[in-house]
Amino acid sequence: MPGLDPGIHVFVSAAKTWMAGTSPAMTEQAAISVTTTLALDIAGVPFHADLSGALFWEEQRLLVVSDLHLEKGSSFAMRGVLLPPYDTIATLGRLAAVISRHDPRMVIALGDSFHDRTAHDRLTAEDREAVSAFQTGRDWIWISGNHDPKLPRDLGGTVADEVAIGPITFRHEPTGAQGEIAGHLHPKARVSTRGRSMERRCFVSDGMRAVMPAFGAYAGGLSIRDAAFKKIFPKNGFVAHLLGDRRVHAIAASRCS
Repeated sequence: MPGLDPGIHVFVSAAKTWMAGTSPAMTEQAAISVTTTLALDIAGVPFHADLSGALFWEEQRLLVVSDLHLEKGSSFAMRGVLLPPYDTIATLGRLAAVISRHDPRMVIALGDSFHDRTAHDRLTAEDREAVSAFQTGRDWIWISGNHDPKLPRDLGGTVADEVAIGPITFRHEPTGAQGEIAGHLHPKARVSTRGRSMERRCFVSDGMRAVMPAFGAYAGGLSIRDAAFKKIFPKNGFVAHLLGDRRVHAIAASRCS
C-alpha cells in the first residue's frame, strides 16, 4: 500500500484488492455530525472515541470504523422483510462526516462492512463514487468479517485479515488478546439515570483491549451483559463508553444492566 509506515503490518487475506470510482454525492446536510470525543487509552496508546462510533488514533492519523453492514436493508428485502432502503446512504453520510472531521491518513474498516456476500453488487453508482471519494489521498484497509469473508476487487483499498501497528492489532472478531481492537459483537449498554433508562451503542474497554460499536445504521447491538463479553473481559472490570446525544459517557460495566 502506498505510504505505509514500515511499522505497520498488514496481514493480507488470500483475497484481494479492490479498485474504485468517485462521487461528491454526500451533501453537506448528510455530513452534519457532532464533534465531541472522549480520550480512551488502549494498551498505552491514546485514542479518541468519537461520538459517531469511530476511533481516531491521532499520532497515526488513523480512523477505525467497524461493522458498517452496508445494504442490510436490501438484504432483508430479498427475504421479504421490508425496511426503509436508506441504511447505506445514512451510514455513508455519517462516515463522510467523521472522515471530514479528522482527515485521516488511513482508514481501517474492521469487518462486516457489507451485510452479505453480494451486498457490494447492490451499491448504487453514487454509493460507489462516495466510497472512492473517501479513499482519495489516503490508505484504506478492509478487514474481512464473517458476513463478508471474500471481499470484491472493485471498490479500492486493500483487503486484509488483520492489521498490526505497534502494540495494537486490529481484527474483526475479538479474542481477548492484549492490545486488540475488534468489532463483531455490536456492544450496547443500558443505564438508569434520573428516573429514566437509556440504552445506547458503546465502546467496551478495560484499558488493554477494546470492542467497538457497530457503525452501520441498521446494525443493531448485543448487551454487554451477554456471556460473549465475559470471554473477552473475564474480570468484568471493563468500562462501557456509551454514545449519548451530545457526548460519550464512560460508565463502569457494573452500573449497566
